[in-house]
Amino acid sequence: MLAAGAAGHVELGETAVDAAIREVREELGLTLAAATLTPVAVMQRTDGTDNPIEQRVDWFFVCDEWEGEPEILEPRKCAELAWFDLDALPDRMPEYEREALGALQAGAGATLLTHGF
Repeated sequence: MLAAGAAGHVELGETAVDAAIREVREELGLTLAAATLTPVAVMQRTDGTDNPIEQRVDWFFVCDEWEGEPEILEPRKCAELAWFDLDALPDRMPEYEREALGALQAGAGATLLTHGF
């Protein structure tokens, strides 16, 4: 599966923006400024089970300004990096991420989404 950008969990004391900046640094080796992040969507999602860990809230941001070159820093979690046009996304990607990228492509601004309910 191909996934969009960096992802992870918010740690104690972090905001969603802080977590995004940290995850991008840890996973891709890039330095971001908070002002360069634009919110695209917040998604509440579930896999349909009552498993507490599968009751999630995701924040999706875009960023078009950073320092550094993207590189794979977690090779056991990531096999390759690639860029795709929004109208030519790969078939093998998580459906909820396709939904979030669809909101970005539609230009709807920050959107509240649900998935799996």
